[in-house]
Parts: sequence; structure tokens; C-alpha cells
Amino acid sequence: MGAHLLWRGGLRTAGRLGQPMSELIVNGSADADAARIGGKAATLATLVRLGFDVPPFFCITPEAFTDRGLRAEVSATLSAHLEEIGPGPFAVRSSGREEDGADHSHAGQFLSLLEIEAAAVPAAALQVWQSGAAETLHAYRASHGLSAGDHRPAVLVQRLVRARAAGVVFSADPVSGRRDRIVISAIAGLGDRLVGGEESGDDYVLDHRTGRVLSAPDDGVLSEDDLAALADLVMRVEEARGGPQDLEWAFEGEHLFLLQARPITTPLREVPVEDTTLTLFDNSNIIESYPGLVSPLTYSFAQYVYARVYPIFLALLGVGEKAIRTHRATFDNLLGRIDGRVYYNLINWYRLIALLPGFSMNRSHMETMMGVSEPLPAEIANALAPQRARGWAACREYLRMGRAAAGLLREAIRLPRTIRAFYGRLDKALDTGAVEIAAMPLTALAAEYRRVEAELLDRWDAPLVNDFLCMMAFGASRKLLQRWGGDAGLALHNEVMIGQGDIISAEPAQRITRMGALAAGDEALITALEQGEGSALSDHEALRREVEAYIARFGDRCTQELKLESITLDQDPRPLLAAIAAAARMRRSVATYADSGDALATLFSGRPFRRFIARRVLAIAKARVRDRENLRFQRTRVFGHARRIFLAMGQRFHAHGVLDDPRDIFFLSVPEVLGAIEGFSIGDDLAALAVSRKAEMAAAEARPDPPERIEVNGAVVNLALAPSAPSTGGNERVRSGTACCAGKVRAPARVVRDPRTESLKPGEVLVARFTDPGWIALFTNASAIVVERGSLLSHSAIVARELGLPCVVGIKGATQWIANGATIEVDGAAGTVRKTDD
Repeated sequence: MGAHLLWRGGLRTAGRLGQPMSELIVNGSADADAARIGGKAATLATLVRLGFDVPPFFCITPEAFTDRGLRAEVSATLSAHLEEIGPGPFAVRSSGREEDGADHSHAGQFLSLLEIEAAAVPAAALQVWQSGAAETLHAYRASHGLSAGDHRPAVLVQRLVRARAAGVVFSADPVSGRRDRIVISAIAGLGDRLVGGEESGDDYVLDHRTGRVLSAPDDGVLSEDDLAALADLVMRVEEARGGPQDLEWAFEGEHLFLLQARPITTPLREVPVEDTTLTLFDNSNIIESYPGLVSPLTYSFAQYVYARVYPIFLALLGVGEKAIRTHRATFDNLLGRIDGRVYYNLINWYRLIALLPGFSMNRSHMETMMGVSEPLPAEIANALAPQRARGWAACREYLRMGRAAAGLLREAIRLPRTIRAFYGRLDKALDTGAVEIAAMPLTALAAEYRRVEAELLDRWDAPLVNDFLCMMAFGASRKLLQRWGGDAGLALHNEVMIGQGDIISAEPAQRITRMGALAAGDEALITALEQGEGSALSDHEALRREVEAYIARFGDRCTQELKLESITLDQDPRPLLAAIAAAARMRRSVATYADSGDALATLFSGRPFRRFIARRVLAIAKARVRDRENLRFQRTRVFGHARRIFLAMGQRFHAHGVLDDPRDIFFLSVPEVLGAIEGFSIGDDLAALAVSRKAEMAAAEARPDPPERIEVNGAVVNLALAPSAPSTGGNERVRSGTACCAGKVRAPARVVRDPRTESLKPGEVLVARFTDPGWIALFTNASAIVVERGSLLSHSAIVARELGLPCVVGIKGATQWIANGATIEVDGAAGTVRKTDD
């Protein structure tokens, strides 16, 4: 202990020997310049004096050597110095005068020897000193325009760290030159094999500002704590040394040692200007519409639709024209595309919601309109939200609220007429048939797109008004029945809201059930349908007509129906045929719906006033939910029409040699496609652009999904994603979610991530992250449904109710928590999923 403290204190005595130290050996913490002890030792000595944890060392100056070895006076005191720095073994390393300099590092030009016992240090030190006369060093100096002559180094003798892991860390990326990255290479044990290039280590990349891990191997040698310690070390050394650093380091157990520090000598980019602007992306409420990877064409189309539609929404709710005009850029940035996935830009959504009349008076309620799984952090919301209005300002705000409420009441009264008018415009706008579209030249296709855009997007009133009124009616009716009826009231509310046979989302299940009944009992037909052989329908006229009618009505309602790149049923009917075959084997009956009046009479027996009010409130909410689903189907029709237009454009582009494949159209944006036709594009090589983006999407597909919520400081272009979100698997036996359809089932689970390539055996429980109307074939085979995302009004809930399947949504991490083939118990009334031991 005494010897160690003596070294750390930097005293220039021989310690317990009590005699002067030769000037040819310099203590590790002594204040000596590089001209005497070389650049490496001088740097380490400075770092020791600054408090960094460097393994104890001393330095033998070049003058201490002759061609035959150490001078006698040096040899006489060497063993005492070795005792001071530790029991050994030792590392014997070079420290040239210009080594580890800011201009030329001399990396790898001198000899370093490890695992040297005390008796062998003199011979090892001589070898290292003599390496300064090597031809390779002379060649290095000549190639860099440095002087010739004798450049034999000082020799650094250091206690060898018994390394658990070792390596190098750069405070900037020496390859790309980026200063906003920390780059680490690590290897188990000593780092000499890594530094010498004998072995490749584990590579890590960290964010320079936050230390957040941006990339890491799956089973690397370093823990999160190790990475945090290295980030802290390199940042402190960088600050102390006044520039980007290249460090060698080693962990001895949990103790981190600094072995070497030198400036990064490769050219680096400018230091980025600090940008603390915060952007928050969240996909918890949009993933059901746009799951997984989304093509550039779909994203740009959706982005444009949001930018055109939501100003109408705010105007309907009483926001003034000036405020809407001022926030034009906000409307253009409601969505983000991160690693090929679509996200909501939460801060921009919040900015728009904060414009609504009465926001400052009723902030918490209006914040729920964002519909995300977790709210905005309070400090961000507080910075964006207007101050609560008081005095005359409160009077003006109440006046705005009154005008908005009157406007909403007016819109609610005339909503049936608004919906009829909307359907009329929609039918007229979409009256151009698929055959006609397929025959159009490019300019006519662009004109058709512009026509639909003008006739529909600027007059998207009925869906917007109904959605808002639906949200209000659904929430109010649910709270009312819960307050007056408790759990029984909630159960009744669920059944009434999603148990409506006239909801269009339920119609596909009804039709498939009927078609399954037509095929039931014909094993050859069922087998053919399972194999996707549509020709088998030629001998079954009634079923063939039903299939054709289904495709005519629901051909656009495919898996991931709001993605323009999705394959529709008219292009590939196999999912529909498989669903019919599954229905034929399962022999489900079409769901029947009891009159809610009977249930209300039972629930509110002896309380006629409450029964009357509940019936009226439920009727309003039920109508709004029904119209919500039916109007959303019209959105599917619009996307289907756009899909046909763009596919035809892709075929024309391919025919003209503009694209290598017709479906490469999906790798372009809407402005790029229209610009190429109408003349406002700024580039001509669309094929190369499509190839580049196709490669980007392939790379994104190979990576794990980004987290549900992403925080970005500064420009989003600089975003580097952290490794995938932590697993939400676990050992608990039961998890709870939202109960959507009553019933209890115990059966094997089947985790499905892609319904286009995965199947479900009859009777298995379908477990998924999310679903959409294209999952109907799997629903038909399922005995119950468990979904990570969703709500009472999601597609999963409505179709499960139609098929009479126990259904629970909102089970976080279900696809990781539940293993394929594991037996689980789904209680659709309690909203629980239980692992069993069966």
C-alpha cells in the first residue's frame, strides 16, 4: 500500500530505499517532458497528475541504454522501481519522443512486450529500445516527411493489468470523421491481439452527447455499465486533453484502467453546432393502420392526406383561419418515417390540439385525443400548452368554447345529411373503373389522381365530424354505464358497441361464414381452396358467385390495406379462399345480437329514468361507432383507387424504360411520380432512386423494430436508432388487457407476425402484435384472439365479436411473453391471459 501511494504522489525518491533516484529512470507521475521520457509516458504522467487511473509505471530514458543493455547505475536501482509499481508481471512498452503526438501517432512502429517477469525486464527493455532503429520506423518517418536519425525510444515499464476485457475507444469516429459518435472495439482478455490486428473484437457505437448505445453485438464482452464507464472516461480525457482522443483501456474485474491516450490524427469533420430541439415520435396509435415497413409511396401519400385533411378538422372545431395558416408547416409534419416505419410526430399533434377552443380550460381531457399509450412528458407538455386563461381571457375562451359547441351541435344534427352527401361525392369520384384506369396513358392517370384529390381530400368532412362525435359519445356512454351499472354496465356497453351486425367491419366475417357453409362437407373442394386453387370454384356456381361478389365489394380490404404496396384480393384471392376453407371446417354460425333493451331493463330494473337516459345515450354512441367503421371502409376504397392509379403508372413507367419493374413505383414518393409526368421533377433517374430505396428498405427489414417511442434531439436526419426496445417477455403467469368479447378458451397459442406467410391450425389461439381486415383467414381458424395493440373499437374486437371469439387486446409484449405451442387460457370477459402448465 505504501509503495502504491508513493507512486501516486509522484515523489522523486526511491521510497523505502531512501537513496536518490537516477535521472535515467523517471517516476510515473513526475513532471517530465516528452523530450526526456517520450510522448506516451509524458501523456500518461500528465493523466496521472489529473487523477486518471493509470496502472503504476516508471520510464527508462533512452540515455539509460547502451547497445549491450542497461547502464550499470540503472540496473542497480531497477529492482527497487519494479517493487514500487507492483509484483509483476509487467508490460514493457515504447515511448518515443514524437509517439502519440497530435500529428503523427507512430502507432505500431515500436515494439511492446507483455507478460514480462521482473528478471526479464532488462532484456525486454533493451529489445523495445532497439526497435527504434528498425527499417520499418525509418520508412514510416520518411513517408510522413519526418527527420531521419536516431529515434530510439524511452521505455515505459508498467504493472500489467490482468484484463477481463480490453481494447480501444475513440471519442470521435476515426473512419467517418464524425464527432458525434464514440467508437469502441473490445476483446476478452488482454488487448494486444486486437491492437495488433490478430483478432477482430466486438464493435460498439455510442452517442457522443448522451452515451446512448447506438449499435452493439448481441453477446458482446462489455456490459451496459462497462460501456457507460468507457464513455465517461473518454469524454473526461477529451476534455482534459482539449481534443478528440484515442484511448487504450482494460477492465481488471470492474476496475477500469487507462493504458494509453493519444490524439486522433485522422481528419475529422467540424464540430456539430449544438441543437437541443426535441422531437418525439410515437407509433402506438398508428401501427394498426401502418404496421411494419411502409413504402416511400405509401408514406408520402399518407403524409399528404393528413396535411390536407386535418386543417378541415380544426376549422370544424372552431379554430380560426389565421391560426390554421400559421401552423401550415405543422400540418405537413404530423407523420415521421423512422427506419421505414411510420410514426406520429407527437409534439406537432400536441401543438394542433392546443389550438382547440377550451384547451387551456380542459387540458387533461383534450390530451386524451392523442390516443397514445403514454402521454407527453409533463415538462414538454407544459412548455407547449398555453397558460390557463383567467379574467377576460377566460371569458373569451368560454365564448370560443360556446361557439365551437354550437357548431358541433349543428354538425351533429345534420350529420346524416353530411354522410349521405359524402357518400355521393365518393361514389362519383371513384366511378372510374379498374379496366379504364389500366388503359390510361400517364398524363390521364395523373389527371385522374388530381381529380380524386380535389374532389375528396378538401371535403373530407363526414369522417372527421363523425370520428370526433364518436370519441365523445363512446367515452361519455362508457362512463355513464360504469357509474350507474358497475362491471355489468361496462360489459353491456362492450357488447352493444362492438356487437353490431350492421357494422361493415363485421360483414366480411358474415360472408365468409356463409361461404364456408356452402363448401362444408366437400372435402375435395375444401382441400383445393386451402391450396389456393380458385379453378375449383368452376363446379360450384353458388359459391363462385359469392366469391366474386365478395371481391367486388371487399377486394381492397386486404392485409395491410392502407399500404399502397399491399397485394389485394383481386390480384391474389388465396387468403380469401383459405378463409372460406377454414370456415367450412370450423362450421361457425353467424353471430346473433340480442336486443340491448332487455339487458337495460334488467340492469336498471325499477329505475326507468336511468334506463331511458342510458338507452338514448347508447343509441347515439352506437350510431357513431357504426358510422365510424363504415366511413373508415370508404378510406379503404380511396386508398384502393389510388393503388390502382399508381400501379398503372408503374406499368407505364416500366414500358417507357423509366423503371426496371412496375412495382418499383412504390419506392418513389408521390411528388416524384407526378413530377416525372407533369414536369416539375428535379431528377430523371427514377430507376436508380428506386434501387437505392429498395436497398434501404431491405436493410431496415433486417433490423429489429425501433422502439414504440423515439426521442430525437436536433435534426432528425442525425437520428441513430438504439438497439431494439427491451423485451417485454417475463415469467409472470397472468397478464391483463382490455376485454373485448366474453368467453373462456384454453388452447395452444400460435404467434403470428405475418399473416401472408404464416398459418393457424383450427382451434389455436391467435397471438399477434396487431391485426387488420386482411387477417380474416386466421381469425376464422382461431379459438380466441390475443393482441398486443388495440382498443374496444379496433378491428380485432369487432371481428372477434362477430365470430364469437374470446378476445383480449392491449396485452403488452404478448408475442414475446407467449411461446408458440404453449397452452394458454384466454378469458375474454375478465380481459386476462393466463399461462397454464398443460
